[in-house]
Amino acid sequence: MSMHETIFSHGRQRYLWISLLLIALSVAAYVWHDPIGVANGGTWLGYTLGSIAAALILWLMLLGIRKRRYSSRMGTLRGWLSAHVYLGTSLLLIALLHSGFQLGWNIHTLTLVLMFVVIFSGFFGVYAYVRYPSLMTRNRDSASRQAIIDEIHEIDQNSLQFADAVDPKIHATILRSIERTRLGGGVRALLFPRDDSDSALDQVRAYLDKRDAERRGGQATREMPTMFAMVDFLAASAGADNKNEHLRKLMDLLARKKSLSGRLSRDLQLQALMEIWLYLHVPLSFALLAALIAHVFSVFFYW
Repeated sequence: MSMHETIFSHGRQRYLWISLLLIALSVAAYVWHDPIGVANGGTWLGYTLGSIAAALILWLMLLGIRKRRYSSRMGTLRGWLSAHVYLGTSLLLIALLHSGFQLGWNIHTLTLVLMFVVIFSGFFGVYAYVRYPSLMTRNRDSASRQAIIDEIHEIDQNSLQFADAVDPKIHATILRSIERTRLGGGVRALLFPRDDSDSALDQVRAYLDKRDAERRGGQATREMPTMFAMVDFLAASAGADNKNEHLRKLMDLLARKKSLSGRLSRDLQLQALMEIWLYLHVPLSFALLAALIAHVFSVFFYW
């Protein structure tokens, strides 16, 4: 087996060729078939194609069982996924040929519509699992999610230390920003994360600008008539320089946290999108199964 084999190339695209053959035979039979009146699901070909479609639906739903049987010898999981994608796609045309393209406001059309919804939700799932992992790796810059979380935590601790050395108000601002930041959690929190780094960064920048303005004004107007006053002034200036340096380091930390939080949020969003579609795909599949049973029951007992 090739190291780069995917669900699309599995077994030299065995299930693609099986699906294409199944579609070709179905189309050929539909073209050759000459029913009395219009083509519909009640002809011998309609029953045949309907049986094939129903069998495929039941078999495709077995994937959920196969995924949980890690020691199963009934083929590889990649093979099952490959067949799931290709044979599931062939259902689109087989089901339409089964109906003879006769649609109406009834349980039969509902079954067909549900099948289409399930299949197209599956298309999104395939896209997500093929596309999103590479996007997540590139977004994290090859770092692990846990490494990013650990770095954010370290930045929070260092930010609080710098803020504590500057001003109690700045310390309170940073602490409030940390408490308001929400990365991860439920589905809503994953899709819509909240990072308060921007607000904290703006407030620290405003505080630094204010200190710089006050310092420049003080230096321009202050008189120093004695040597003692000069010493006091230089000491105060040294303290101000130290605080300003802490503020600038704090701003660098907050900017770094903002960048990391953005990458982490994007990573969690992609992870959520990879998983959330299953909350639609699986229930819709069971709804399709229920509609299929009702469809078959109504055909044999009321048609």
